[in-house]
Amino acid sequence: MDPIIIDEDPKPIKGISCSVTNCQYHDGRTQCVAGKIAVGPSSATASRDTLCATFKFKEEQDQ
Repeated sequence: MDPIIIDEDPKPIKGISCSVTNCQYHDGRTQCVAGKIAVGPSSATASRDTLCATFKFKEEQDQ
């Protein structure tokens, strides 16, 4: 199993706008802070046919 590396200071991906607030990579504003993203499928013919394969559901944590 690969170790999990958590970036203490995640940086937004330049030029990527994201509105999926329940993704763990969403910065709480409009940016994606994943190290990289994967979008597919390759058979898509319109933006509505695509999806972000990098999406990971953000578990709500009690604070």
